[in-house]
Amino acid sequence: MRQGPLCLLLVMLSIGAPAHAEESSESGHSTPLSLSAGSQITELQQRLKESEQQREELSKNLQSADAERESTQLGHLRQENQRLKLQLKEAQANPQPRLLTDQQQWFVTGAGVALLALLCGIFASGGRRQRRQWLN
Repeated sequence: MRQGPLCLLLVMLSIGAPAHAEESSESGHSTPLSLSAGSQITELQQRLKESEQQREELSKNLQSADAERESTQLGHLRQENQRLKLQLKEAQANPQPRLLTDQQQWFVTGAGVALLALLCGIFASGGRRQRRQWLN
């Protein structure tokens, strides 16, 4: 006989014997396994109840913290709203006639800058006129 199939046969027999031994040992402990599973189930149910209670307490604490934070923000917003209302009343009570709108003010500012640049250019040339030729 060849050595290849003989080695394969020995390996299969060595693996099969422990597997058969495990099956018989598991069938012998089936009753205590069900008892331990039942105790684990009750323990897990108790832990679930405790976790639910802790979750509810934490959610209540979070809601109360959110309510406190919102109440402080609400107070700040109310104070700012009152301050802005007072500013609005003061502005309406003392109407200052505006000569120019914002757009007109920007136009006047740009014209002033252009005029200033023109004057600087005239004074920088020294007031003398020279003919400058661009081409020879």
